[in-house]
Amino acid sequence: MAIKTIFLDRDGVINEEVKYLHTIKEFIFIKGIFEACQHFKKLGYEIIIVTNQSGIARKYYQESDYQKLTSWMLAQFLKNNVEILEVLHCPHSPSSNCDCRKPKSGMFIQAINKYNTDIKNSWMIGDKEDDIKAANAAGIKNTILVRSGHKINETESNAKIFLDSIYESIKVIIS
Repeated sequence: MAIKTIFLDRDGVINEEVKYLHTIKEFIFIKGIFEACQHFKKLGYEIIIVTNQSGIARKYYQESDYQKLTSWMLAQFLKNNVEILEVLHCPHSPSSNCDCRKPKSGMFIQAINKYNTDIKNSWMIGDKEDDIKAANAAGIKNTILVRSGHKINETESNAKIFLDSIYESIKVIIS
């Protein structure tokens, strides 16, 4: 059976944007993230995080630093009664020719194939146009762009909906 999925970007959607975030002490959850995810779970959605992490390729931090932070983050979600199905990340630099770095759709395609995702009833919530482009390239048309500090040209964006925070998505994703 196909599953409905909420795909989330990490930086700027789950946590406050910090350039090359890799330590627990710098990680600050965005207000309303747990309530929004609890809402999605009650509606029967699975949650998958898809995140570019070029700080690994740039040698600002190691893969092990990323994994430690991710384990801690997932534990915080569990403490708030939210189970995350999977976290996918691209460790490559923007100049690499990988298929996983957003705006390419590799992480989405991997998850869609692994979990038999119902793309018509799934959503992507991101904070950059690259998040939307990657989701659209994988066939996900339900997209939300949150205004978390990045410059967004809403007239030229492919996002369906623009919100000030992920918490507002509770009013949009209702079934």
